[in-house]
Amino acid sequence: MNEALLRSLTPSVLGILVRRGADFAAAEDAVQDALVEAVRVWPAEPPRDPKGWLVTVAWRRFLDATRADTARRRREDLLDEEPAPGPAPAADDTLQLYFLCAHPSLTPSSAVALTLRAVGGLTTRQIAQAYLVPEATMAQRISRAKRTLSGIRFDRPGDVATVLRVLYLVFNEGYSGDVDLAAEAIRLTRQLAAAIDHPEVSGLLALMLLHHARRATRTGPDGSLVPLAEQDRGRWDTASIAEGVEILQRALARDRLGPFQAEAAIAALHADARTAEETDWVQIVEWYDELVRLTDSPVVRLNRAVAVGEADGPRAGLAALEELDDALPRHTAVAAYLHERDGDLAAAARLYADAARAAPNLAERDYLTRQAARLNARLRE
Repeated sequence: MNEALLRSLTPSVLGILVRRGADFAAAEDAVQDALVEAVRVWPAEPPRDPKGWLVTVAWRRFLDATRADTARRRREDLLDEEPAPGPAPAADDTLQLYFLCAHPSLTPSSAVALTLRAVGGLTTRQIAQAYLVPEATMAQRISRAKRTLSGIRFDRPGDVATVLRVLYLVFNEGYSGDVDLAAEAIRLTRQLAAAIDHPEVSGLLALMLLHHARRATRTGPDGSLVPLAEQDRGRWDTASIAEGVEILQRALARDRLGPFQAEAAIAALHADARTAEETDWVQIVEWYDELVRLTDSPVVRLNRAVAVGEADGPRAGLAALEELDDALPRHTAVAAYLHERDGDLAAAARLYADAARAAPNLAERDYLTRQAARLNARLRE
């Protein structure tokens, strides 16, 4: 079963059902039912036209669900609109669906969660991890969003800021998570940048390109995590870096700074350093100060503490870290790193071990475990 094919076809099939009159929540349920049926049937009887097959099955599932609570006249009208077998339209509705999911009747957080689930193909668990909330809480949020949209006509698409947040989360999940969605997020952001003139769209595209340029070096041949300072910079994609920097410079020249532009500026400074030792940490701290001003995000403050530790020494970084809630994800790992740089190997080893137990994925857990073992070996010497 080609799961990648199913994932790539889902947005277009969903878009076709919405355009044919299905409300979003019912259409999304029907498409999910069709995907389940494809997993069951395709291995033995692969269709000649996968997209057309999915459209036909999803529409029939939608009709089946509609018959239970819709008057006879409406049922007959919908039956007349059933798509005929054969090739389905080749239009790419993905970006349009992102805007439709960002409907004004939803809060921004609910809109992002629904889009990631319905269009991005992420699991509820993956979305909950991105939002730093329990999976049950996220499941309730997505269910409420579906109920809110039930019966609503999509004549008022959502705003750009919400769509950008969705694209960024999809990219991050594809970049470092279980599902490879990074290239798709970049493709959609390029489409958005070509369609509208918005400096934050450009900032997000630049940020994606600069991060994606380092992708091949983020893990070793065995899948182990390779931190930025240890990556082989000779393998970074210089064409993507150059394009990202050029897009960022044009956006910054417009003097309408936003969070994505500030993040891209930090990524550009990392990309500009030929070695880790040549990184301009002082300027990076200045950009983090701008980012804190724009977002007041605790995650941004945590990353700033690392940068302060590099620019002004580990004790300055630890002082910045003390201002943050120690329950913040990766807080313990940052504390371990700064304590090691400050020479307190015993505290660092203990903190690395604690951080490993709370790591959000296997690669990070293995890396932190190795760090703790390395320091414990040094302490025994």
